[in-house]
Parts: sequence; C-alpha cells; structure tokens
Amino acid sequence: MYAVIKTGGKQYRVAPGDTIRIERVDGKVGEKVNFGSVLAVHTDDKKILLGADAGKASVSGKIVSQGRAKKLTVLKFKKGGQYKISRGHRQNYTAVQVGDIKL
Repeated sequence: MYAVIKTGGKQYRVAPGDTIRIERVDGKVGEKVNFGSVLAVHTDDKKILLGADAGKASVSGKIVSQGRAKKLTVLKFKKGGQYKISRGHRQNYTAVQVGDIKL
C-alpha cells in the first residue's frame, strides 16, 4: 500500500516505513505529524482511490530529524565586465518516517 501526499508545495509517494525529507515542519524530534492533503491511495487490493475517496484517507508519521541540506553555490557571471556574484544557500528540511495510511 502506498499514497501520494502533498506537502510544502511538492508531491511525494510514500509507503509505511519510508523516510522522506520534506520542507521544514514545526515540531521536535519524536513528535507525530499528520499529512492532510492525500491525493491518491493504492491499496493492497490493486485499487487506486482518487479524489474525494483519497481525501478521506490520512497519512501519519513521526519526525526523525530537523536539519539543513548541503550547501549549494549560486554563481552569476558575465564576461567582459567585472560582474561576478557568488552566493550560497542551505535549505531547511524535516526528515519524517511514515507510520501508517488509514482509509
């Protein structure tokens, strides 16, 4: 059984036991998280639930860690002039272990 959830403006395919990195969610390590927006559910009976049926389902998990991703370097450069800008960025994330999918 797996589900497609939407959180942080992105969609994720999750199954019980999976660990996913999502956009930062408030909470401490060990707290429970419920994902409200379920887009689709694939059951063990090879059925796919979409729309209102999938909206009734709920996916829950627990926070494993809060962290920051590796640094990305953004370099803007134009030849011929003295234009070079270098910036770094580290995105915050929350690692969540998916617990169960309830229909």
